[in-house]
Amino acid sequence: MPSTYHEVPLDLFRNQPALAPELLQAVSGIKPPEYEQISLGSETLTDCKPTEYRCDSTVLLGDPEHPDLAIVVEVQLRPEQRKRYTWPVYLSTLRARRECAVTLLVLCPNESTAAWCREPIESGHHAWTLRPWALSLTEVPAVTDPDQARSLPELAVLSTVANADGPEQRAVLTAFAEALEVTDRDKGELYHDYVRSQLSQAARHCLEEIMQAGVYEWQSDFARKHIAEGKIEGKIEGKIEGKLEGEAELLLVVLESRGFKIDDGLRRRITSCQDLDQIHTWARRAVTASSLNDIFD
Repeated sequence: MPSTYHEVPLDLFRNQPALAPELLQAVSGIKPPEYEQISLGSETLTDCKPTEYRCDSTVLLGDPEHPDLAIVVEVQLRPEQRKRYTWPVYLSTLRARRECAVTLLVLCPNESTAAWCREPIESGHHAWTLRPWALSLTEVPAVTDPDQARSLPELAVLSTVANADGPEQRAVLTAFAEALEVTDRDKGELYHDYVRSQLSQAARHCLEEIMQAGVYEWQSDFARKHIAEGKIEGKIEGKIEGKLEGEAELLLVVLESRGFKIDDGLRRRITSCQDLDQIHTWARRAVTASSLNDIFD
């Protein structure tokens, strides 16, 4: 069964085909042809034989009946040797069907997989070599302009996953929050949950602060719902963190009252513990233990 890491990036293209030429230009440096129409094509690529080939997605630039360029979009989570034979089929079949130029854009979760995807694919015919355009999702350019994020929310999603812990963290997360404003609730839920699952704890907290700071008057149903849920979640997390801190301090008092010497390393271990049951276990041992090893080993 396809995973979230494979399917959600594809949903971004299905929801907004304009993401494909944007990323193609970012990775190749080649400006796609000007277009007035953009649409999704079929993922099924069948030749005259009964074999059926299915790519992840196709995007057509220009008239759907006579496009100027067709982009095959693939999400590749790991090297897979079979793709070196099926990717050329995708392009040649689509080229024959649409009678237009075709190109291949591969999205990868990391640079090592992207490097594998970029390796030339030799067909066996002289000078007939496919060199896929592969982009690591860690290298998507940062979107910090709220207007750009609103015009292409799907790019803001990928930008946030790639750059949320970078030097422009707050600007990137603010742009993502702006992008959520122009998405409907279902898409907003999908985009938010996907991004949040990829963020570090620090970035998640920063995003919550931005959405609850009161600087913006969020209008979308999703944003208002999220702010309300975030406030409740923040209160719960605050209570849990307060409980952990109190129990850790109490354990330190017990240890010191029993004459144990607590160095900086052990103090950090106790105060940074996020497992309340573990702290309680240490506390029970501390009542009768004759050494620190009896408590913590």
